[in-house]
Amino acid sequence: MQLYNTLSAKEREALLEQAGEDRLTLSFYQYAKIGNPQLFRNHLFVAWDEMGVLGRIYVAREGINAQLSVPAKHFAVFKEFLDGIYFLKEVRLNIAIEHDLKSFLKLKVKVRDKIVADGLNDDTFDVRNKGVHVNAETFNELIEDPDTVLVDMRNHYESEIGHFKGAITPDVDTFRDSLDIIEADLKDHKEDKKLVMYCTGGIRCEKASAYYKHKGFKQVYQLEGGIIEYARQVENKGLENKFIGKNFVFDHRRGERITDEVIAHCHQCGTPCDTHVNCANEACHLLFIQCETCGLKMENCCSTDCQEIIQLPYGEQKRLRQGIPNSNKIFKKGRSEKLKFKK
Repeated sequence: MQLYNTLSAKEREALLEQAGEDRLTLSFYQYAKIGNPQLFRNHLFVAWDEMGVLGRIYVAREGINAQLSVPAKHFAVFKEFLDGIYFLKEVRLNIAIEHDLKSFLKLKVKVRDKIVADGLNDDTFDVRNKGVHVNAETFNELIEDPDTVLVDMRNHYESEIGHFKGAITPDVDTFRDSLDIIEADLKDHKEDKKLVMYCTGGIRCEKASAYYKHKGFKQVYQLEGGIIEYARQVENKGLENKFIGKNFVFDHRRGERITDEVIAHCHQCGTPCDTHVNCANEACHLLFIQCETCGLKMENCCSTDCQEIIQLPYGEQKRLRQGIPNSNKIFKKGRSEKLKFKK
């Protein structure tokens, strides 16, 4: 029984190009009690590998978080498979606004302690005791209410390229950083204000809404389906779009254009730009915003130091990477001191 990838990303990329078949990029999540995450993980991998599904999926005792690329011709079979799992029957699928043949190049199903890294050691609240889900129309009405506090539950590098008008956008690197900061900032308004939250697809808000209810907030709401579903409803129903810019997504596309406004700047020259790239130096791989001009000039690197490294023979580059702890630099997305115009 095959429970792992047998092809590299480059090999898979070549096969996808050769096949030229339409694929759908989508995501979904569900909080549920899973008794044996490893067994469930194996079940998913075998079934989805046979369907040609690619993506990044996290499974934990608290549920599942999945971002996928599904062959369009197999979508009906994929949906039938999900509906055959009791806690995934009719689960909401967030279908991407823009599709890309190469949004994912491998199938990775991983068992984690949690499907969203929240840094919480509090087992006294039920994540299923969530806030009120609202659609795009109700969301627009809520955020016009002067008694509403609108909070972006995403990280700084996400809100930097796009966010809702008037939203509080915490300057944080991770979801876990935002939870306590938001509670502290709004501690005097737990009863008199409506706390309205949004994120990419809804999963972070779902956990945050349960957490804030546990912490005593009386009126907690979340945008159902996140920005992805909001953009779809706005277009389909002809609603006013209160989101500006791009929606950051966690696949090879790195962003979906929601409106034409470019609200961010190239981190190297300061020109208007909202295109995220990863530094071409694999030992760095820093996520940052880079315009086309700087991309050509810097050879897709974040600094001259990295630019010098990528000129070395591959074997030398690999040798230099050995034993060097780069995780902190990668973790601080867009925070490198070498980026003159970083947020």
